Amino acid sequence: MSGEGLEAAIDPTVGEWTVERASRVLRVPTASDDKYSRGVLGVRTGSTRYPGAAVLGVEAAWRTGLGMVRYLGPERAQDLILARRPETVTADGRVQAWLIGSGTDAADRPASEDAALRRILGSGPPVIVDAGALDLAGVGSAPRIVTPHGREHDRLRESIGLAPVGGDADDVERQRGALETARALGATVLLKGARTIVATPGGWVARVTSGTPWLATAGTGDVLGGIIGAVVAAASVEPVTDAESLGALAATGAWLHGRAATAAADRYGEAGGPITALDITEELPGTVAAVLAHRMS
Repeated sequence: MSGEGLEAAIDPTVGEWTVERASRVLRVPTASDDKYSRGVLGVRTGSTRYPGAAVLGVEAAWRTGLGMVRYLGPERAQDLILARRPETVTADGRVQAWLIGSGTDAADRPASEDAALRRILGSGPPVIVDAGALDLAGVGSAPRIVTPHGREHDRLRESIGLAPVGGDADDVERQRGALETARALGATVLLKGARTIVATPGGWVARVTSGTPWLATAGTGDVLGGIIGAVVAAASVEPVTDAESLGALAATGAWLHGRAATAAADRYGEAGGPITALDITEELPGTVAAVLAHRMS
């Protein structure tokens, strides 16, 4: 992704995130790229209880497009990942971004895992903080994108001394709450929902409505984490660190997620049809290609 493309996407008046804006953010591989310069995502997700979350996030990252995925997690999840995606690397090394927390529970987190997550949050590359790692959203100095749904957002707010937004909040209240949380945390907030809100500490806000009600099924949040992780890792060989840039990258990931889900559901007719989380990943290459073709047109 070029600096000019990202600057064009960061519009202070932005409202609805569109294919035009997403097309400016995605990075196109060049003839001089190798697997490292295309971006490396580190993934520390999944658990013995929920190994599938790790599989879904890794699959989504690969399908979105980047040079390498490094998975560091429980042996059961690692085995399942390698059975499905043998190209995944299971050794530690340099990354351009991290995805943590999907498929984990903070209440069951061992001390060694807590220390590992805190090291990631204290290092340089951006971190996508999901699900069971949201209790660590305020930890460390790494640039962060936190990805709560409504109930998780309220728990997160209460943990930092803010009043809950509430399950019956309208989009205006949700946007106001996401902005307040972003400022309090100093992190980009992606508040999931039928209309996803992306807010940064500096007041930049985007809304994403490319999805479908058929998205409300298990595992789709894990897929979203992998997509955002891939978009961030692929954005630059040198990590993107400013919050407004991370906001544009997060909004683009959410847009791709929604559009791929819609494409999967639309296979069954105008009203759509039931989809699973893996169905979304199967639509990602075509969705990315369509966005890039839009830029070329």
